[in-house]
Amino acid sequence: MHTWPTVILVTTLAVISPGADFAMVTRTSLMVSRRAGLLVALGIGCGVLVHVGYTLLSLGVLLHRLPWLFSALKWLGAGYLVWLGLALWRQAGAAAHADADANAAAPAPGLAARHWCRGFLTNALNPKTALFILSLFTQVTGPEVAVATQLAQGLFIAIAHVLWFALVAWCFSAPALQPRVQAIRPWIDKSLGGVLMGLGMLLIGTALPQ
Repeated sequence: MHTWPTVILVTTLAVISPGADFAMVTRTSLMVSRRAGLLVALGIGCGVLVHVGYTLLSLGVLLHRLPWLFSALKWLGAGYLVWLGLALWRQAGAAAHADADANAAAPAPGLAARHWCRGFLTNALNPKTALFILSLFTQVTGPEVAVATQLAQGLFIAIAHVLWFALVAWCFSAPALQPRVQAIRPWIDKSLGGVLMGLGMLLIGTALPQ
């Protein structure tokens, strides 16, 4: 039980730190709808479970012992962020079309799945989250901690991500913001696209041989 306070504190600090997840939830909530933002938040939580799963299955040891494997994850994650950023930048001047359907009471299942997948891939391919989970479970939660406790802590980390980004989605999708947001949509898309591309380039820089 003595590991719980550290896990809760470190997870809280990690979750609220700005990054690709925050940018994706913010953009979706502002430009699409609250429901879409919540779906992205749920996808992020499921992405966290991927990192928790391979770490608890001891597959995470491979990332420590095989540096090239972690570098491959960095390249993959960086490429995805750059691709997302370019996509936002290119559509900055376009009027809202398919995403506007998300404002309906019962959005198309395919559209809902797309928002979930964006959140899932943004986190599952994020080496920052991978490094956080690996460090937490190797430095704080060791093999001496019961498996049930490790599973509970992994679930807590995922739920913490969902709750935080659900709160972000709720705040940024406030009805009072929507008219102003739509008026400056191209600027927002370009700004968040630039942020995602910048994060991707930073990851590429860390993946290059020193």
